[in-house]
Amino acid sequence: MEIFEKMAQYDYEQIVFCHDPSVNLKAIIVIHDTTLGAALGGCRMRMYPTEEDAIIDC
Repeated sequence: MEIFEKMAQYDYEQIVFCHDPSVNLKAIIVIHDTTLGAALGGCRMRMYPTEEDAIIDC
């Protein structure tokens, strides 16, 4: 999976990857569009089979 290709395909503005090994946390944060400023959005706490599946589900 090419990250920049996925960003273009799904029109994402930013993808942030977070990792905290002390609590076994792996997180992906996707920002779709901030053209009109800050906004609210949803959050999923789910295990995905792959990182690509998580990015596509955003």
